[in-house]
Amino acid sequence: MSSIMPTYGRLPVTFTRGDGAVLFDHQDIPYLDALSGIAVTNLGHSHPEVTKAILEQTQTLVHTSNLYRIAQQERLAAELTALTSMTNVFFCNSGAEANETAIKLARRYGHNNGIQTPQIVVLEGAFHGRTMGALSATGNKAVQTAFAPLLPGFIRIDRDDTEALESLAHQRDDIAAVHIEPIQGESGIRPLSLDFLKSARRICDEQGWLLSFDEVQSGNGRCGALYAFQRLGVTPDVVVTAKGLGNGLPIGACMARGDAAKLLVAGDHGTTYGGNPLCCAAASAVINTLSRDQLWDRADIVRNYILEGVHSTLADPASIREVRGLGLMIGIEPVIRPDNLMVKALEERLLINVAGGDTIRLLPPLVMRGEEAHEVGAIVGQLINSLESN
Repeated sequence: MSSIMPTYGRLPVTFTRGDGAVLFDHQDIPYLDALSGIAVTNLGHSHPEVTKAILEQTQTLVHTSNLYRIAQQERLAAELTALTSMTNVFFCNSGAEANETAIKLARRYGHNNGIQTPQIVVLEGAFHGRTMGALSATGNKAVQTAFAPLLPGFIRIDRDDTEALESLAHQRDDIAAVHIEPIQGESGIRPLSLDFLKSARRICDEQGWLLSFDEVQSGNGRCGALYAFQRLGVTPDVVVTAKGLGNGLPIGACMARGDAAKLLVAGDHGTTYGGNPLCCAAASAVINTLSRDQLWDRADIVRNYILEGVHSTLADPASIREVRGLGLMIGIEPVIRPDNLMVKALEERLLINVAGGDTIRLLPPLVMRGEEAHEVGAIVGQLINSLESN
């Protein structure tokens, strides 16, 4: 019996090495990786620039403390702010921690503006993490119920419901912020409408609320820009990210601009490991690799190869209800619920995921080659055909 707490329903495979968009198991059998560790290895496995940065940094210094200045952290913050129009950054260890930081920013902002119990508007279907603040902001009762009571201070509306947001603006005087994913990942790759995002920006400006975007999954090149908000043309006050920022090393970031950048002072927030020299060196290598050749432009190229592969093998186009997403956040919803599809894909040496219970989620790396991407799509098409035949 394993000594690990059974918090995961693990598939029966163990990987020992990776190269680009391919993982190899303990028998050295290759698997096409269309999941990227759930949107983490955006640059693929064993990327030479990231590997070099990690090796070099481990030979000098891995950790000191945030009691002292950290040169690698300051460099990474300068790189991120220069590329995003944000003003400053708080570094942590994960997406959940980055979301917790955004929640604290919103509450401090509310208190600074005379709101005794600040409220944050969040969306149904959202996923912001599993720590208590982030879990309370999440719009998924299935992952919340066992951990009640949740934290108060969140008002939930339906995705894309501009009318509900407008109503809150007229009815409430205790709202401090709107916190949303521009593309919801865990509920089945569901992009928010551009009209809703623009309306959220307008309403926040009119009401003096903060607008914060959770780009833990959509960021770091995955959606055709460094961050999805840059492609969408709607700039929030706060951006949280993680996952692909370290390409596998644990690092998260909460970036802010304007009034949001002035809220936290010494003693308000902290972390022991966040922003350590090793993870920041890796993240700098990621950011510089992405931006040097605008590698995020490959997101649409790889996406098109995958979807061409799907349609080339699909027996009946009507077997797909909808294809959603942006760049390399791809959601394919079959008409027939894709139960056990992850296991079936594993048998075909392909790594995918099912999100929201009804959607095939594909999150391949930007470095996936065209022929690999086409093969991913072809296998997915065959898997959908198999759903039809059962």
